[in-house]
Amino acid sequence: MADIPIVMVVAVARNGVIGREGDMPWKLSTDLKRFKALTMGKPLLLGRKTFESFGSRPLPGRPHVIISRTASYDLPGVQTVRDLSSGLELAKRLAADSGADEICIIGGGEIYRQAFDQADLLHVTHVEADIAGDTYFPQIDPSLFEKVEESAVPAGEKDNYPTRYAVYRRRTAS
Repeated sequence: MADIPIVMVVAVARNGVIGREGDMPWKLSTDLKRFKALTMGKPLLLGRKTFESFGSRPLPGRPHVIISRTASYDLPGVQTVRDLSSGLELAKRLAADSGADEICIIGGGEIYRQAFDQADLLHVTHVEADIAGDTYFPQIDPSLFEKVEESAVPAGEKDNYPTRYAVYRRRTAS
């Protein structure tokens, strides 16, 4: 199986917040459209709490690999694993079988933290606000990740805040 890139897709406030009380602390319709376009057809790797935050139903057009320590966690339309390494292995196999060119890690905080050292690419929506929350994204170290793309995104009529969309690529050892 070819090496399939591991991509993180996340929206993060200036102060690092990505969630509050099991949900996203903002409404960003513009960003959700980009999220759908970025992830369509690609395996999604996510934690149980993140999956439950969007109604415990798989998002259409994307295979879901849920990481849960609960052995009995079994829902239709998703595959469940007990840990990150099993999840990455399964997601890469699903990507190879379907011809997807990458796998997408979509949260939550603990899954991002565990997988951060293995990520090849970060698709980050920087929410232009400091927001109260209880779940955080790891700090992006510029010595490890190079910003390769960035664009300002004004708040649309269904967005709480303006954002900056950026793509970061892991630097290769020289």
